[in-house]
Formats: sequence, structure tokens, C-alpha cells
Amino acid sequence: MTEAKSQLRVYDDTRAMFHLPADVIYLDGNSLGALPLGVAERVAHVVTAEWGDELIRAWNTAGWYVQPRRVGDRLARLIGAEPGTVMMGDTLSLKVYQALAAALDMNRERKIVLSDTGNFPTDLYMAEGLIATLGRGHQLRLAAPEEVEASLSDDIAVLYLTEVDYRTGRRHDMLTLTRKAHALGIVTVWDLAHSAGALPVDLAGVGADFAAGCTYKYLNAGPGAPAFLYVAPRHADQARAALSGWMGHANPFAFDLGYQPAGGVERMRVGTPPVLAMAALEASLDIWDRVDIGEVRARSLALGDLLIAEVARRCPSLKLVTPRAHAQRGSQISFAFAGGYAAMQALIARGVIGDFRAPDIMRFGITPLYIGEAEVMKAAGIIEEVINGEVWRRPEYQVVNAVT
Repeated sequence: MTEAKSQLRVYDDTRAMFHLPADVIYLDGNSLGALPLGVAERVAHVVTAEWGDELIRAWNTAGWYVQPRRVGDRLARLIGAEPGTVMMGDTLSLKVYQALAAALDMNRERKIVLSDTGNFPTDLYMAEGLIATLGRGHQLRLAAPEEVEASLSDDIAVLYLTEVDYRTGRRHDMLTLTRKAHALGIVTVWDLAHSAGALPVDLAGVGADFAAGCTYKYLNAGPGAPAFLYVAPRHADQARAALSGWMGHANPFAFDLGYQPAGGVERMRVGTPPVLAMAALEASLDIWDRVDIGEVRARSLALGDLLIAEVARRCPSLKLVTPRAHAQRGSQISFAFAGGYAAMQALIARGVIGDFRAPDIMRFGITPLYIGEAEVMKAAGIIEEVINGEVWRRPEYQVVNAVT
């Protein structure tokens, strides 16, 4: 390993690699990650040297055309995926749609998609839309998160879950659920939106069929950053590409009038890749290439434990809804509070940025690359001031913004 690629110490080395305002404690990296300092330079280079000087030649000379696969291979390490199984591009909604469509096509005799009531609503909306489009009598069945395993049965076509609940931070046991699903002939689709960059994921080891995720949360690739799609190697040459875009064609520049899918995960490309957005992701991955995800996870759990303990001691009126057990939670700590929205606005006004999810959940993302013990302790003190001092009752904090 060269000196340039020596391992970074989480927080001690990585904190200085992010742009963060001095008066802010940023606990919302579970919704939008902080800006890596290398992004501006990387994107500027792509804009001026590649787009500016090379113009359309950059698709070849700068490697734009192969960027979705190249970046997918770099990200694969963080989700335990085999080389050549991850494709970048489009949005997470489109990627879960592609994955679910391919999974249903593999299990055509069955009509049930099983998900849970803690899944992100967009995932459920995409399932509803796909089912309506197919018009083949499929049904979306929902179970409570803790009842998913008991709800598995041999009439289910696809198990369709987000590993970490976006509201509570509760984590599904991916290995157990995948193995039980496969024993019943069920295909699995996992959403890793709150997993990638937050905790170790082993898609190959658990035998997952499909997985998708976004890169603007813990992976710090910026608003609108591209999503990823994983297809297990055993399915890659048979999975049906429901969104049969020209970039997923076996020979896109032959401009055939009929669609022929490319081999492997390449068939899951759709349209022109977002080159500038993917350049921002590559700059973030320069940091992740030098970070041990196991260390990130250990620091996350320790910081989460600290926040839980401090809030319990200072603010007993906040109800913890995130599991205390390490194996059962992701990298966020959530509390239920009747005045949660207003309380979060009061916190943000004082420089503690978390977010709110209806009906009453206050979320605090633990992102160890740029959050440490000092920030958690300071945040806990400000939470105490806002809650116990009833600062959140002030009229200015009752105004509901478009984005919560």
C-alpha cells in the first residue's frame, strides 16, 4: 500500500476532509451527507478539462462511458458485492423498480410481494405502480417489521425490504431473512439506502438476489447523487431489464430498432449516466477507499450509545424508538416526541441539525467520519435546553417547511 493510500483513522483523520460550518453539529448525514472537500476540485476538473477541452470525445478519452461500471466496482467493497455486479445511475426509485420487476419475472407463478410497514414509502409506491402496470393480479402485502419472518410463506414471490428502517433505525437480520426466504422459493430485494456507508454489508455472503441504494446519505455524494443496483452473478445474464434503455442494449451504438439486453449487470443501465454527479461520488469514494467500514461501524455504535445515555439522563420525556441492541440498529438514533417537529426546528436554529419524520420522530444520524464524542455531548446539552426549557413551544418553530 502506498503512502497516499495509507489507512485513514476515522474522525481523527477524516473530519478534516469535509466542509462543515464551524457553528454546526451536523446530525443529518442519514438524509444528506456532508460535502467532501475533494468534490469541488473533482467536479471542476470534469467540467473544464474533460467537458470543456475534450467535449464529446470525453466519453472515450475520460472514460465517461464506462464510469457507471467502474464506480460500481469501487462501491462494491462497501456492500460486500462481487466485482462486476453493481451498476450506477438513475435514482433509487428507478433502481428498486428495476430490481422488483426482475425479481417478479423470476417467480412468475406467485403473486405476492411482501414488505413491511417500516419501509420507505417510495419503495411501496414503486411496487404499487409496477403491480398496476403489470396487471397480472399481484398484491403488495405488508407486515409489521418485527413480524416479517413469521409472515414468510410459499405463496410469496418477492421479499422486498429496506434493511434499516428510515424512521426508527431498526435493522432487519438480512442473513436470516434471506436464507428463510430462499428456503421457501422467495426472491429477495434489499434497499440499502440507510446501510451503505453506515455499516458492513455482505450481499455475496448472505446470498442476496437484488439490492439497491442511494449515495447521497452516508456516502456523501451530494443531492441528487446516483443510485446503485446490485444483481447477483447467478441472475445477471437472465434478469429481465424492465426499463430497456439504450445504454443497456447489447450494442447501443449499432442503433438497432429492437432491444437486445447486454450481458450481466450492464443490462441494468438505462439512459445517459449523470457524469458530473458521479464525479462527486468518486471524490467521496477516494475517502472511503482508505477507511475501514468495520471501524466506522464501531465508532457509530459507541457514539449512538453515548447519545442514548445522555438524552435518557437529561430528557426523559423523549422516548427512544431505536433498538438499544447493536445488532438490531443502523446508524441513527430516533426519539418520539409529541412536539418533535417544532423541537427539531429549535435545535436547527441553535446549530444542531437533525430532521423530523411524521408523525413524531426526531432523527439524529451518527456519521463517524465527521462526528465525534465532543459533538454528541454538545448536541445533548442543546437538546436538553430545547426540551426541558420548552423552547420548542415558541411560535416561530411551529411553521412547517416544505422539507421536514
